[in-house]
Amino acid sequence: MDLTITPSAEKFIQRMVRFGGAGPDAGFRLVVSPGGCSGLASEFSIEAAPLPGDAVVTVQGLKLFLPAESRLLLQGVTMDFKDTPLQSGLVFIDPKATGCGSCGSSASAPVPGEGSVGIASIPIKSA
Repeated sequence: MDLTITPSAEKFIQRMVRFGGAGPDAGFRLVVSPGGCSGLASEFSIEAAPLPGDAVVTVQGLKLFLPAESRLLLQGVTMDFKDTPLQSGLVFIDPKATGCGSCGSSASAPVPGEGSVGIASIPIKSA
């Protein structure tokens, strides 16, 4: 699979899986769909095992659980992690995407081809 994960995203994913409480065989489940300023909208969670329909994909030593549509949409994408005063979370840089400009918030939108999912969207599982 042609997915590049930057060192900062790799570190973030490793920590999420390690401290996610889902066990030693846990993986990082990433669901990507069309939408958002980068052309991608996403959600992620830490799962003990892949869900039905997920493929286990290992990228740079990281175990990812990816549904079919996510695998297609992530082809050629670079996944990064940013932690700035304005943004904290995963950022997807897709060279195939163009900015849409249809939401009317282009002043605060990321550059074309870049979108993010904030860490506030992490589901909390209670034991």
